[in-house]
Amino acid sequence: MMRLGFTLQQGYLIILASLVFLIGAGTIYGLWTEGKAQSEEALHRLVIANARVRLGWWLIIIFAVAWWLGTGCLIILFAVFSFFLLREFIALTPIKHTDHWVLVIAFYLAIPIQYLLVYFELMPYFTVFIPVYLFLMLPVIASLSHDNDRYLERVAKVQWGVMVCVYCVSHAPAIATLDLSRFDSSGAMLLLFFLIVSFCSDLFSVLASSMLGGHASRMIPNKTIKGVAIGFLAAMAVGPALFWLTPFKLWQTALFTAAIIISGIMGDIVVNSIKKSLGNKGWESEMYIGRGVLERFAPLIFSAPVFYHLALIYFSLAF
Repeated sequence: MMRLGFTLQQGYLIILASLVFLIGAGTIYGLWTEGKAQSEEALHRLVIANARVRLGWWLIIIFAVAWWLGTGCLIILFAVFSFFLLREFIALTPIKHTDHWVLVIAFYLAIPIQYLLVYFELMPYFTVFIPVYLFLMLPVIASLSHDNDRYLERVAKVQWGVMVCVYCVSHAPAIATLDLSRFDSSGAMLLLFFLIVSFCSDLFSVLASSMLGGHASRMIPNKTIKGVAIGFLAAMAVGPALFWLTPFKLWQTALFTAAIIISGIMGDIVVNSIKKSLGNKGWESEMYIGRGVLERFAPLIFSAPVFYHLALIYFSLAF
């Protein structure tokens, strides 16, 4: 039994129904407002909102995978996400033919090893493989090409891409591997809590930005200041309402919710800064798993490792 007297199965059905209702309402809003935009800026914000709603259907897929097919399939799914994230990141950066082996290692060595470490729950190695060993390996491999033109810049960009797109994202499925059976919860439920809070903060921000307008944020141009504030408040209401999914007390759930939202906003700011520094436009309206993945996953990139490690600290100190 879970908190409030729900079984795990009942909790699953309640959350699934709530997600379908919320995302369905967002889809209807997008269809209803399509063609009603009176300015190019309003149309752009509507496109962003519709893209975020589509992300919600992926959230339902992830939820179903975690529940019905097990952690292994969930980890494979996130490994695929990391591949597309890294592919988009590398596409934004200037790469030379001499970087071939560096990219081979980044795509076909780093991603499988990182997610295998998560699958086998080798957490001491999972947390150091990329930031220590791969960080040291990539410059050595790059130097073997004897191409020193913009050497530091090229290596640093690949290192940063692997950290953001593989290391940070891999912390999300790592949440599902936590053993919380003694708390009448599960790692999959805790992952669901994290994903819902992160998704709702982002979704309500873009929906409020589209519906209410206002001045665009300089750091997050796809959202308005008003929209970010409303998204924060809405997610702060959603998180504590789901405390029964977690092993936390109500006030602790509120603190974890705030940490997820704030770190997600930081991820949004950083990813937008990266793309602007590279002179790249937003790709929100294009093929879903082709382009625009970075914008959609930006909040998760920062919030996943923050939430994972805060949860570990909580369990190690409190119990």
